[in-house]
Amino acid sequence: MSFDSEALIAAAFQVAGDFTCSEDCSAGGVASALLTAAGSVHTGICIDTACSLGFCAEHAAIAEMLKSRQTKIRAIVAVNADGEIMPPCGRCRQLIRQVDPENWRTSVIVATGTVVPLAELLPYGEASAPPA
Repeated sequence: MSFDSEALIAAAFQVAGDFTCSEDCSAGGVASALLTAAGSVHTGICIDTACSLGFCAEHAAIAEMLKSRQTKIRAIVAVNADGEIMPPCGRCRQLIRQVDPENWRTSVIVATGTVVPLAELLPYGEASAPPA
């Protein structure tokens, strides 16, 4: 399933840009964009707090997608304010998987020119775990 990775990266970079909300909170240092199976693009930014109650940009983009009652993610990327691509953390990988079982096939942009399916980033998830 092909998609325009440069356009998705550009969509994420467009909303990136760290700013201070308060003495204890900043946001936008990382931004994410995802492409749904239906073809819509959703973006989100991270929130960083002094008490660790913030969340990742991928979570914000997924929440935005869920508001439109979509669950299947065709592709996803996160970038920092300098435009550097950042692979999703383990928490984000797990959320992508749990939102919809089909998301094992989500294309994850992990570096410039490098796209891998989510299943490769979670090789021992419940769907592919070896028998006990």
